[in-house]
Amino acid sequence: MKETWKIFGFYMLIIAFMLVCSGAFGQTKFCKEDICVVEFNAAWNESNGADYLGKLTDCGVKRILIDKGDWQKEYNIIIVPTIIVFNGEEVKRFQADLSFKMLATREDVQEVVDEIIMSDF
Repeated sequence: MKETWKIFGFYMLIIAFMLVCSGAFGQTKFCKEDICVVEFNAAWNESNGADYLGKLTDCGVKRILIDKGDWQKEYNIIIVPTIIVFNGEEVKRFQADLSFKMLATREDVQEVVDEIIMSDF
């Protein structure tokens, strides 16, 4: 019986260690990568999303629909789509124009990602 508790305690210690370390490397809660590009949009506006996100390099990408959850309030999303580049915290925000179309190009977003990478050197 004591041996079972020792094994259980050991596994709990490992799980606790993994939880503590999971946030220690600068990852965002959206991506596994340190640099993460997140597009916040709404279901009714998906046709105006940034179709180039999958072509970005050296970063993780996530699309979030703000229709459900507190995303809009938590990240102060005023207009959709909004693209935010994270590196542990918000680095740059691109917002749509009044017609709900994203004006930022793939090159604009990739430039921010590249600047973050170059600033580490």
